[in-house]
Amino acid sequence: MRFCPVSILLLVFGLQKVACRGYLTPTSAAVSFPKRGGSSTQSSITKLDQDDQTTKKSRSQLAAALRGGASSSFPPRKDSNTMSTTAENTVGVFTRARRTLFPIHGHHEVRKFLLIGSVKFFIIMALTLTRDTKDTLIVTQCGAEAIAFLKIYGVLPAATAFIALYAKMSNVFSKKTLFYVTVVPFFVFFALFGWLIYPNAASLHPTLESMQTMLGAGAATGGGMTVLAKICANWTSALFYVMAEIYSSVSVGLLFWQFANDVVTIEQAKRFYPLFAQMSGIAPILAGQYVVRYVSRAADFTIGMHRLTVAITFAGVMICFFYRQATNYLEQVEAAQPSTEAATKLVGAKPKKKKPKMSMTESAKFLASSQYLRLVAMLVLGYGLSVNFTEIMWKSLVKKQYPDPMDYQRFMGNVSSAVGLATCIVIFFGVHVIRLLGWRVGAMATPTIMSLLAVPFFACIFMGLDSPARLHTAVVIGTIQSLLSKTSKYALFDPTTQMAYIPLDEESKVKGKAAIDVLGSRIGKSGGSLIQQGLVFWFGNILNAAPAVSVIFYAVLLTWASAANRLSGLFKAQTEMANQQSEGDDKKKA
Repeated sequence: MRFCPVSILLLVFGLQKVACRGYLTPTSAAVSFPKRGGSSTQSSITKLDQDDQTTKKSRSQLAAALRGGASSSFPPRKDSNTMSTTAENTVGVFTRARRTLFPIHGHHEVRKFLLIGSVKFFIIMALTLTRDTKDTLIVTQCGAEAIAFLKIYGVLPAATAFIALYAKMSNVFSKKTLFYVTVVPFFVFFALFGWLIYPNAASLHPTLESMQTMLGAGAATGGGMTVLAKICANWTSALFYVMAEIYSSVSVGLLFWQFANDVVTIEQAKRFYPLFAQMSGIAPILAGQYVVRYVSRAADFTIGMHRLTVAITFAGVMICFFYRQATNYLEQVEAAQPSTEAATKLVGAKPKKKKPKMSMTESAKFLASSQYLRLVAMLVLGYGLSVNFTEIMWKSLVKKQYPDPMDYQRFMGNVSSAVGLATCIVIFFGVHVIRLLGWRVGAMATPTIMSLLAVPFFACIFMGLDSPARLHTAVVIGTIQSLLSKTSKYALFDPTTQMAYIPLDEESKVKGKAAIDVLGSRIGKSGGSLIQQGLVFWFGNILNAAPAVSVIFYAVLLTWASAANRLSGLFKAQTEMANQQSEGDDKKKA
């Protein structure tokens, strides 16, 4: 009988498996052997017993190895408790990260946050698109100097009239109707401008020569009268600038935050509001890239305006859509819940005082009575004035490098995207700067950054802008300064300014903030424009006035930094007094 090698190997392997499973053992084999008697038989039995013990030991080791037990060639199996502990730790890390990055809990809160956040997202998108458009129209047609004139003679009167009209409408309409009545006219105008007014601007505008003759400004005469003549000759673009400026002030500061403060509780606001800033920071990135990659690549500026109008109109429709969805959802889900004022009464807390409306004279008198509030007002005024000085000069340089409207628009779109991205990053990481380095460092950071970057910026202008390389350098430095000025304001200046009100008594908090808001918003914006307007009349244009602007700029920064330094000591003292008073009240209650 012949066996092939493969058959022999299979037979041996089969016998090994049978032996391992216990079907064939040395004991059973020993029983089959006949006894021959004597010592040899006893030794054979002893040897077989030893082999049997060895085989049992080998079999137990092999079985343990197959089960995953401890052996030299197989790793030990992890205990189930260890595995569950590892899984719990992993889940805990993800849970903590999720609570830190997105501290919104439950289906109701997530939906509420997304609906309200979407309203702000599209408000910021429309704001970015209209802001870049108004700057492109005015700077390329009338010059950057026209911005200072429009803020004084256009934006300020229009804003005053709008506030008076809004106050009357608020007494007639409900909050929901008031939102629509306020928002819709802006987007109707933007749509009419893009599709009807701008394409027919040539037939609507008077000639520049006729306006110069009317205002007494010759063709070769520079200065303020020439700027005014250009504004009148391009009055539709000036009208768009005024409407876009009012929209930027009304949409976020008035409409959105009024809506959010009405429907978001105090406990939710601590978690919602920082995420609103992050969510809305994405809007300038998308809007800027839409301008860069689609609008600015049109055949001409008129077609580009059509594309812009489509995006602006879409944003307006989305604002109304998400506002309607948010209000309907909140009315259905939270109709049975008590209002904020009722809730505060239930827990025995005092309701939040409303901010009083103060006139310019009342604001000045109240600020004059407190050194602490005067210093806070100097911080707000310092930022408003200094930013206004450098921004107009920087835009004048950008126009000099990019005189074509399409190129200017493309550049401003990239700047808007960079501002949005930097804002998201700085808001996310910048909150720890004040916590780690203190209030003084946070308050001094913004004027320090602006003063350092302004040195090469003004140096390039003083050396002359005839060289394309020097002009490009000045534009790049001015862009970086504008970018860092805005991001440092969001991350450091605004938090430190708001923190300055915390240790004050209730009256100083409420009335002081109202007074500073009035003076800061009006004098900061209008005051800087008025000063530059006078410089344009004197020097002919803003670039020729660069030496005077630099002197005023650094004087404002020095005053701002000095006020921040003095306020730091007062803030520390007021905080210690407030803490001591709080500890005393706690001891009395105990």
